[in-house]
Amino acid sequence: MPYALREAVVAYNIRRTMERVESRVEIVAFLRDDAAPNAVELAQRDIASFPEVLSVYYISRDEALEVARRDLVEFREVFDQLDTNPLPASIEVRLKPGQRGPAAVRAVARRIASYPFVEEVRFGSEWLDKVFLLRRVAGAATLLLGGAFALVAALIIGSAIRMAVYARRDEISIMRLVGATEGFVRGPFLLEGLITGVVGASLALAATYGLYRVLSDTVLQLEWMPRSWLLAGGVAGALLGVLASALAVRRHLREV
Repeated sequence: MPYALREAVVAYNIRRTMERVESRVEIVAFLRDDAAPNAVELAQRDIASFPEVLSVYYISRDEALEVARRDLVEFREVFDQLDTNPLPASIEVRLKPGQRGPAAVRAVARRIASYPFVEEVRFGSEWLDKVFLLRRVAGAATLLLGGAFALVAALIIGSAIRMAVYARRDEISIMRLVGATEGFVRGPFLLEGLITGVVGASLALAATYGLYRVLSDTVLQLEWMPRSWLLAGGVAGALLGVLASALAVRRHLREV
């Protein structure tokens, strides 16, 4: 269980990192020098009406040069010596959350590229593909490792219940002799599994939080899981305990 929670912390931080990276996804359309201002303004309104689009910004040639001077400090002298501005005007388009995947970005980029005054459209296709590939790989790895740790925890709980059944076989025999139903006999073991799952999840949560604090204070800044994830972890621990107990009791009660 502690390992599963650690994987959850890692998965959540990877997810948050990917969300921050995805929030920077944008489409830049470079305009021709002879682009008519009225046509560009109409295009901005049209692009802003796309269901995937969050915002549209027009960057003039002068503004593009100022941005280049500010961001590319090592080339500032070169820009100052220019007789003419070589940078084109552009339209920067940002997409809504949930619309920043490769397919959505490419679809919007193709529509923007269809305007006759657009010379080139860029959105970092290779970089975007790698980001989403990393997200899918991280998600698959988290599910795989989480499932493996859950299976190990279930086996441990099942083994503990099996030993409890064998240790109380005399009591179980007496209960059956006096007419106890199978549900009544199984009840204490299911309750024990539930308590084991809840206590195990709580201890794992405490240990994981301690490790999280140590790493955040000494190595790198991490984000703690939201309450919904913590609640889901506690419920999962309880259900895992009950399920593992039920399977173990069902199997081993037949042998006593």
